[in-house]
Amino acid sequence: MAFFKIEYYSKLLRMERQVNVIYPDAFEIDDNQVNDRDIPVLYLLHGSGGNENSFQKRTDIERLLRHTNLIVVMPSTDLAWYTDTAYDLPYFRSIAEELPQVLQRFFPNMTKNREKTFIAGVSMGGYGAYKIALSTNRFSHAAAFSGALKLNHPDLLSKEREAYWSGIFGGVSEEDLRPHLLTRLAAKSDKQTEFFSWCGYEDFLYPANEEAVADLRKEGLLIDYRTSHGSHDWYYWNQQLEAVLEWLPIDYVKEERLS
Repeated sequence: MAFFKIEYYSKLLRMERQVNVIYPDAFEIDDNQVNDRDIPVLYLLHGSGGNENSFQKRTDIERLLRHTNLIVVMPSTDLAWYTDTAYDLPYFRSIAEELPQVLQRFFPNMTKNREKTFIAGVSMGGYGAYKIALSTNRFSHAAAFSGALKLNHPDLLSKEREAYWSGIFGGVSEEDLRPHLLTRLAAKSDKQTEFFSWCGYEDFLYPANEEAVADLRKEGLLIDYRTSHGSHDWYYWNQQLEAVLEWLPIDYVKEERLS
């Protein structure tokens, strides 16, 4: 496979941005998988404190995808929660709208079809994956590992960081958070996206995930919700990454399957 580190100028953010891309190598893929005209794409979103290098450094993503025809896009949102922030930097639109247009010029063979367009993320990135999928209706599958799926849960937003949260969402009150809640976005979505969610029993976000999944299902979302022992850690997210690759409607090829 090929690995690209791309720096481009974001007109929306008015600054240089970086994105990492894994591109499939036809020489490592079975002939019956090779399709250079409409290659599926998976956006992987980092969590709080991470960046575009997080999945590259913390998971086996390159090994897992060595024989699979899939483009993987790994952008960065800094600490902006994949949100058009109250401090007037449109991080949400820069990733949900601008980035796909930028990448299409670099990789014209990347699919434009919703059925082959996927998104997933860890922690803050899990929230971002659900948010972008629900707001755009351009992704057929979206996944979250230890996702921060319920912003108004007491385990998530701390009063001690109120200035930070106010910069992102405008405040921490119910009124401030309401436009950013996944349940609100789900109610307006077309309900055509399939969702995956995993959270470990020992994860501090486990209670919030239990509530969030129940609430989102009430809004009509189809969610494959999985739980097991595990904490808020890349060791477990790496395992769930492979589970998601098996869940997605792609011809995922494990190395051990090959002779």
